[in-house]
Amino acid sequence: MKPGIHPSYGPVVFRDRAADYAFLTRSTITSDKTIEWEDGNTYPVVDVEISHVSHPFYTGTARVLDTAGRVERFERRYGRREAR
Repeated sequence: MKPGIHPSYGPVVFRDRAADYAFLTRSTITSDKTIEWEDGNTYPVVDVEISHVSHPFYTGTARVLDTAGRVERFERRYGRREAR
């Protein structure tokens, strides 16, 4: 890698405000806000709207649409078109 052209890669805390959950990882993203982590060190913190803790797919609250039932209900309501 060429020196001096890559952003700095360091520890960052991502905080999910909706679920009151935070995790420490490494990233190139920067932030002016900081937080004191469990280990006593201060890290930059980035607030995110959604994470694996609050996303409906991962929490099991995702809705599955019944497309077959919707088609059948449409055909019952409006009748099936006959081929000419």
